[in-house]
Amino acid sequence: MKSSEAMDRAEWLNPLREGERGPDAKGMYWMTVLAAGPVWDIVHGRSQPLWLAVPGVIAAVALYLVTVTLAFSGRWRRHAQWRALPALAVVTIAGTAAFGENWSYSLIMLAVATGTAVRGRELPAALLVIVAAGLAVRLSSGSPPGDSLTLVWGIFMSGIVPAIMIRLWEAIRELQHTREDLARAAVAEERLRFARDLHDLLGHTLSVMVVKAEAVGRLALRDGETAAEQAADIERIGRQALTEVRAAVTGYRGRGLAAELDSARTALADAGIAADVRVPAAVLTPETDALLGWAVREGVTNVIRHSGAATCAVELREGDDLVLEIRDDGGGPGRGRVRGNGLAGLRERVTALGGRLAADRLPGRGFLLRVTVPRGEDET
Repeated sequence: MKSSEAMDRAEWLNPLREGERGPDAKGMYWMTVLAAGPVWDIVHGRSQPLWLAVPGVIAAVALYLVTVTLAFSGRWRRHAQWRALPALAVVTIAGTAAFGENWSYSLIMLAVATGTAVRGRELPAALLVIVAAGLAVRLSSGSPPGDSLTLVWGIFMSGIVPAIMIRLWEAIRELQHTREDLARAAVAEERLRFARDLHDLLGHTLSVMVVKAEAVGRLALRDGETAAEQAADIERIGRQALTEVRAAVTGYRGRGLAAELDSARTALADAGIAADVRVPAAVLTPETDALLGWAVREGVTNVIRHSGAATCAVELREGDDLVLEIRDDGGGPGRGRVRGNGLAGLRERVTALGGRLAADRLPGRGFLLRVTVPRGEDET
């Protein structure tokens, strides 16, 4: 039942089914049946002279077909509006004025062609001109005012209805294209998110594993017990990385600030870097907690990879905004690190939360990563 309802809703939202293009010129050709009115008068001898009436009705039908065909041909639509349609107007209005009677039906055919070829604000004005001409011809021929008003109302609506239909289908096509563009953008955004999460998760974890593997290599011959402990840590970190990758696949964003600080202390100690962590206990919103956790992960990973530092300080200050600083005393790469994928991804996360990120080399030696985020409503 739900599947059927979903399919019905999808069809309602997307009436353009496969192979369906909406109104086209062929769908408007049948309106040439309105030429039956003038033909009826010709056959019954009410339209004289015949040498003028017959070519007139033929010209009206031919110009109508040309107008609607050009109106649906894209780049030739302006030719329909400014060439074929004026010629059709001259023939139909002149024929109605000259022969009267059922030739008035040709004005309805003219109105349909006008609604097909003319767009925007010009359409009501064009239809009013046709209505005024038709009303003047009918009244001058002695037709009752009531019948004349009924006819001109039919003329006006005959132009409005096809114009509305065409515009509606154009809007449907635009909405369909917009839905397709949004779907592609969502896929691209999800790919970017997944790539960023994998970089943030695996970049840090693999860096720690490399440091521990180097420690195992140094300790293997002279301290087998410590080397075994480091090897066990590598296994533990590898399993943890596998868990985090699986979590990232399901949309998980981060482990939070406290967990990342614990991991950072261990990673810095294994790399031989003294850690100075000054982070007070604070109640953070889930979004802020995850963001600051990512910042600690990315900042500490860069310290281990690039700085060659002896010390690393992590500090969180509370005020109108939350300010997280990660500072090292190394002499490794400076501003070039800002252009890495990790900091670029972190900058996107910070900006999305309304914060700011600064990453600069300090005077003399060292590097500073500063993340400033606004306090959330739940943070006290």
